[in-house]
Amino acid sequence: MTAMNARLGAERGPGLVLGFVLLGLFGVLCGVGVAMGEVQALLGAVTVVACFAVFLDFRVGAVLLMALLPIESSYIFPHSMFGFTGLNPINVLLVATLASYLVRGRDIARFVPAPVAWLVVAPILVAAVIGSRHVDEIYPAFYNEELIHFTDALGYIRDVAIKPLLTVVAALLIGAALAQSKKAERFLWPIVAAVWVMCLLSIIYVAASGVSLGILATASERGFFSGIGMHANDLGRLYAVAYALLLFTWGETRDYTLKTVLVATMGLLFVALVLTFSRGAMVGFVLVNALFVLWKFNARTLAVGLLVMAVALPLLPGAVWGRLGLGFGEGGDVNAISAGRIDEIWLPLLPELFKSPLWGNGLDAVMWARALWAEQMIPVTHPHNAYMQAILDMGLVGLGLLLAFYWQVYRRFRDLGGNAYLSPTMRGFYQGAVAGLLCFLITGFAGSSLRPTPEFTFLWIAIGMMYGQLGRRVTPESRASERA
Repeated sequence: MTAMNARLGAERGPGLVLGFVLLGLFGVLCGVGVAMGEVQALLGAVTVVACFAVFLDFRVGAVLLMALLPIESSYIFPHSMFGFTGLNPINVLLVATLASYLVRGRDIARFVPAPVAWLVVAPILVAAVIGSRHVDEIYPAFYNEELIHFTDALGYIRDVAIKPLLTVVAALLIGAALAQSKKAERFLWPIVAAVWVMCLLSIIYVAASGVSLGILATASERGFFSGIGMHANDLGRLYAVAYALLLFTWGETRDYTLKTVLVATMGLLFVALVLTFSRGAMVGFVLVNALFVLWKFNARTLAVGLLVMAVALPLLPGAVWGRLGLGFGEGGDVNAISAGRIDEIWLPLLPELFKSPLWGNGLDAVMWARALWAEQMIPVTHPHNAYMQAILDMGLVGLGLLLAFYWQVYRRFRDLGGNAYLSPTMRGFYQGAVAGLLCFLITGFAGSSLRPTPEFTFLWIAIGMMYGQLGRRVTPESRASERA
């Protein structure tokens, strides 16, 4: 026992030392913050407390990251402290959590699974290096409209490669925390909390604006939610994947308290998703429900599904049906149905795909496409098709690597969803992750990215939890705990 205490003390020693160092450093910054403004000082003080707790146990930081990552892309979350852009609570928390994990002798090689390193991180970094040579060729309008916030190669690599990969690091830290926790089910509550915040944020924003649903449904209002930091389509995808995780968890769990909370949360999700008027998100929502009925088909599931449809469909406002029917009233014109994507984005970009078909033209290569300079397409920083973006940016090699990664993720999600040693709650969660992954891959034909993006934060959290679940030590006691 004495030896064990000594070993634990040795493990905690470096963390405590670094914790006190950070405490002193942020104490100084908080003093500066008092002079700059009370909000900044409060933000710094809260960050200090969080970092101190993280250095005592890195799992605290992992749980905080779960709750904050989906919110980070919105404007309600501070993106700087004390006037330094990039010095924000998420980044500080991420660095502190990773440091707390590593100072306890953890092996960084084991921290990053080989599929993540070689199928996700490596091709993204290679494509970033290729793209960094074209920063001077970026279409000037993107700078004028402040759609991008870098002017050199280093800033480009930071924004388009390093920043998205921080989501991957956070997901792996969440997995490492789950691997060392007794009850994996506890990790569902931060997800529920984040869903409530993101849903209430958009619902309150719409209510406060006073905009009518008819206007909100029009194509000209797709950027309405930019006031809170996200596009309507991105918010819709975020909600659709979260809904998949919660729906299947609800279907399997035997915890009636959790069931009740999940019903309320899914109701809120549905309202928030409808308000985005994102057709891609609605397709994803229908897909998730169809998969639930298909995979869980029985008389009870069918009856519940029919009852929900009978109640929900008549309550949908006419603006929703009008949005879903966009373009079909024009003789089925596919360009109108695609909201102009075909003629104004995809066809002009086709020649760019053949410039470097194997390894691509660099991340976000659409920003220096010839079609932009020739004014043959609308000025967008994204081709509005995840697969076209992958080929354009990373070539067929990069697309193949990313799809190989998601194939591995799919198989592992599926295996965990049918693992008899897991609790019904966690089996349901991973079944929902399968549905969320399929939603991600199908809606990618109309937008988003196969790379880590804010709208698929919940999917990456699930991927991190998957690696943590696979890394848990299986013992008779842990099996009994999982089934309890």
